[in-house]
Amino acid sequence: MHLNQRIVNLSTPLTHPQFFVLTEDLAHESQALFGLIIDDGEAFRRSQNERILKYQRPACLPKAGVDPKMSLKTHLQRRQFVPLKCQYSTTRFLLTFQHYSVILFYTFHKGPEMIPRYTRQEMEKIWTDQRKFETWLQIELLVCEALAQLGEIPAEALREIKEKASFDIHRIDEIEKVTKHDVLAFLTSVGEFIGPLSRFLHYGLTSSDILDTSLALLLKEASELILQDIRRLLEVLKKKAFQYKDTLMIGRSHGIHAEPITFGLKMTLWYDEMKRNLVRMERAKEAVSVGKISGAVGTFAHIPPFIEEFVCEKLGLKPAPISTQIVQRDHHAEFFTTLAIIASSIEKFSVELRHLQRTEVLEAEEFFSKGQKGSSAMPHKRNPISSENLSGLARLVRSYSFAALENIPLWHERDISHSSVERVIAPDATILIDYMLNRLASLIENLIVYPENMKANLEKMGGLIFSESILLHLTQKGLSREEAYGVVQRSAMRVWEKGEEFKTLLSQDEAIKRLATQKELDALFDARTHLKHIDAIFRRVFGDA
Repeated sequence: MHLNQRIVNLSTPLTHPQFFVLTEDLAHESQALFGLIIDDGEAFRRSQNERILKYQRPACLPKAGVDPKMSLKTHLQRRQFVPLKCQYSTTRFLLTFQHYSVILFYTFHKGPEMIPRYTRQEMEKIWTDQRKFETWLQIELLVCEALAQLGEIPAEALREIKEKASFDIHRIDEIEKVTKHDVLAFLTSVGEFIGPLSRFLHYGLTSSDILDTSLALLLKEASELILQDIRRLLEVLKKKAFQYKDTLMIGRSHGIHAEPITFGLKMTLWYDEMKRNLVRMERAKEAVSVGKISGAVGTFAHIPPFIEEFVCEKLGLKPAPISTQIVQRDHHAEFFTTLAIIASSIEKFSVELRHLQRTEVLEAEEFFSKGQKGSSAMPHKRNPISSENLSGLARLVRSYSFAALENIPLWHERDISHSSVERVIAPDATILIDYMLNRLASLIENLIVYPENMKANLEKMGGLIFSESILLHLTQKGLSREEAYGVVQRSAMRVWEKGEEFKTLLSQDEAIKRLATQKELDALFDARTHLKHIDAIFRRVFGDA
């Protein structure tokens, strides 16, 4: 948006008071320019201390063809804060012309710090400043309710506090530049809305009572989204497992062909691992859903434990059995290490898919959409970019767990060294896991599977994958394990070195001839014998589904 050009266009005769709205749709209406034409610029300057603008984004921003005058004017005149789903920040400009003045408001989206590329909307809403301050206010008001129940705040005062309580993010930013303290800036802003009765706010509390209880609430909300993501991934994996239950492929150890499995078994393995991650995430949610309202060093010196119990119950949190100035950070370390384990599982699956897409393997492939390009130089390329993306992001999430572990040892009853860490890792780690789980679910849901390539690869080693079956047959016929191993390996090495057929070599070996008929050899080279217990495995994992 070229702001100066817009200003020039406005310097034409206009009636006043008049409203205009100019918008530019950039990333979900992230920017807007709108304004109010007034008579007296000095009047606006005088009114700035009264903060006639108590919102960050005009929720009343009209659609095309709708008269914007009354809706925007009403919000300005009533001085109402507009509830937001995402945080927006507003910059104000005052332009004075010969006969009138124009107030311009340039509004832009201010979301969490994680880059938009990896941010999904539902998780983003949790980590906006708007949502954070909403939880702070919610906690402060619940404390007031509890104090009112104890007779510390008159009922009429509580009613007025709850009716007037609000905050202005722009104003909080202004105050914090002076105070260098975000909670005090927040309390000052709220106090300006409430007036003299704001003396009851934050009674007997310390900043961490608000910060830690709010963080618990936000991490709990984030956990609920992550649990939904895991359940979606489980559904996708289960569907693929049954779809490819009997689709033969080669199992590999050390990257080398081992024995036959099915692609459905691979999906079943991942499903079982994600079931464990679901349980871990439920435990992590429980571990981090702990609040504290116990004062400066956790002794309830100025408020009774009832306040903490009341607030935590209303928020769906557990009160910390004992705390210092903060909730102990082993709670949070457990949460972030759980995210690291989930990220590592995601990378494990992604690395496998990357291997399966290699040109010389090509047993499965990421969906390649119409118009997609794989390389700026090589038009033929179809790369496993989603899997590679997930491998990279997993490294970040694991690094956040290290930072969370470092937050456990703090000085005495608390220092602030954990705070800067959590401002980064709480939104970033949850945003990334949310993104990763959904990207993986979509990847597997749309995965292209090549059963014919799986069959061809299964046969690539000339039958060597049945060596254990031959070994066991010979031991059953009376050879020692060492003797049987030597007989089988002798022919196997010729297959490796000269590319001969394993079964042909075995059928020509005199030691084998004495202990195995051709019919028995043929049966030992049947890949289906490796699948006889698949139904039992599926019942173990999926039950009778």
